[in-house]
Amino acid sequence: MKILGIDYGRTKMGIAVGDTVLKLAEPLQVLTSSKFKVQSSKLLAENAIEKIVIGVPGGKMDVEIKEFGAGLKKETGVRVEFFDETLTTQDAQQLLIISGRKRKLRKEKEDAVAAAIMLQYYLEGRDNDD
Repeated sequence: MKILGIDYGRTKMGIAVGDTVLKLAEPLQVLTSSKFKVQSSKLLAENAIEKIVIGVPGGKMDVEIKEFGAGLKKETGVRVEFFDETLTTQDAQQLLIISGRKRKLRKEKEDAVAAAIMLQYYLEGRDNDD
């Protein structure tokens, strides 16, 4: 099963794709929040997505993120789950630094990498019957 991972933000969203068979997630792209709303159906279709996992940081944003997820489920008909994304942005920053990426590229890619890290944790931590 293909899963879309989202690192939600008010201005931009990190997008990753994962596979429950391979148990592997990879960063896809970073989109502005407004562009994601316009392209979400196309993104789901192009990647044959059957489930969406949205990261929640455990704070003030959780309610907003869950409302976003409910709207996305209603709009697309795709099952939506939530998963703890605590510290994934910091993990992404460290990974990009270690990989030797320039500062500009790190800032451009960190949300997608954070989404991939969150989705990878999700894939590794679940009992998967799919």
